[in-house]
Amino acid sequence: MVREDDRAWLALLRVPGIGAARFAQVLAAFGSPAAAFAASRRERLAAGLPEAVADALAAPDWAGAERDLAWAERPGNHLLRSDDPAYPARLRGIDRAPPLLFVRGDPACLADPQLAIVGTRRPTPVGAGIAREFAGHLARDGLAITSGLALGIDAEAHQGALAAGGRTLAVFGTGPDRVYPARHRELAHAIVDSGGALVSELPTGTPVLAENFPRRNRIIAGLALGVLVVEAAARSGSLITARLAAEAGREVFAIPGSIHNPMARGCHALIREGATLVETAGDILYALAPQVAAALAETPAAAPATAPAGPAQALPELADDYRKLLDSMGDAPVGVDLLVQRSGLTAEVVSSMLLILELEGYVASAPGGLYSKLGR
Repeated sequence: MVREDDRAWLALLRVPGIGAARFAQVLAAFGSPAAAFAASRRERLAAGLPEAVADALAAPDWAGAERDLAWAERPGNHLLRSDDPAYPARLRGIDRAPPLLFVRGDPACLADPQLAIVGTRRPTPVGAGIAREFAGHLARDGLAITSGLALGIDAEAHQGALAAGGRTLAVFGTGPDRVYPARHRELAHAIVDSGGALVSELPTGTPVLAENFPRRNRIIAGLALGVLVVEAAARSGSLITARLAAEAGREVFAIPGSIHNPMARGCHALIREGATLVETAGDILYALAPQVAAALAETPAAAPATAPAGPAQALPELADDYRKLLDSMGDAPVGVDLLVQRSGLTAEVVSSMLLILELEGYVASAPGGLYSKLGR
């Protein structure tokens, strides 16, 4: 829903020299974009703005702002401002958080617990298969999959999530009215149609510019609980995303590969620097379980469209194993180690299953790494 002062926010976004940090500086100094436009040049300079920016504020691109508003008024399109309660909390907490997000699709999914999967645009067949397999597994286990819609690993991750019936988000390095690469237009439509979202911080009409893709990467990292790098060269944009994720306090995961594969060198470098080496999707679920539980606690539950199914229908395919784990919990809060002893399952499997059971509403996490069975 377009608000009365959105026009001024959009015009400020288009002022030359205004990035995320400068936008925040303007808001802190003047309280609103409209007040910054109404201020005198002397007041703008006194607020610490460079002369070029102070002068540019005198001639806002109102026509461009109108084009952005026209985009936002189309069905399925949304504007999320940093002062909007619906703006994703994880993204708000990063350095240089985008002041505005252009979202096509369901903006609520930006708050979903999600994992970013990134990697080379030229993966090996093995790497492409791993990206698709991990994305599908994690999507089935309740995580949204976030990536950048690029060729290679990004596209495999999106497609893996879609094939599993999960949600996926694509963050653009262009304006929201342009799909890049163009061959992924159908993939972009599928992401929206499946309940996911296309996201950009850049105004309409922004073309393909190399400098905008590293900016895009900080949004991918900021939205997610963690970043998985599947294959990456020793110098690549995927490593930028991993570094930004680490700086934002996110988990960084990397899949090792052959020493003869140049696309494994980036992952090996990340592992040497402290990234978590993963071999299965369960490794990621085990590491992210506390963050997922916290994210679910902070996100209001959506009202179900239909009456919830009983346990026999709602549990995943391995229903007997899940019921066995539930039965081994008893009535008192219990930790993973004791559940491993009681069930005979591995710690990795138990942690993965507990995450799924929590997402389905069968168990609740408690302080101290304990879990309690709910009365479903």
